[in-house]
Amino acid sequence: MAKKRQVIHVPGVPRHKNPIPNAVRLGNMIFSSSIAGYDPKTGEVPKDAAAQVANAFTNVRLTMEASGGTTVDIGRILFYVHDMSTRELLNKEWLKMFPDEDNRPVRKVLVSSIPKELVVQIEVTAVLG
Repeated sequence: MAKKRQVIHVPGVPRHKNPIPNAVRLGNMIFSSSIAGYDPKTGEVPKDAAAQVANAFTNVRLTMEASGGTTVDIGRILFYVHDMSTRELLNKEWLKMFPDEDNRPVRKVLVSSIPKELVVQIEVTAVLG
């Protein structure tokens, strides 16, 4: 029997311009599309890099909540950046979200050609329960 895909639209997070959902749930697995630093209250992208990264982490949390989970359920996070200078900002928010070094997901930071106005895009894979 085929598994039913549950499309997740995240309140406060703008929908993608392309025809893709914010995330999908298959069974107890969550797969996000790109999560960026849009302000969840205004939908705008701040010019300040630190604010963008903080918003992106907030949007990760909102995505997990909309999917029926929490950030504890995240197993892997991929970060896409223009260059590695963003790493310090990522680490600051990473430690806020995952302060316990014995309870963190794995992660990878990749240099990529993301939209120019963004400093980071995030993808999340999680297992609920």
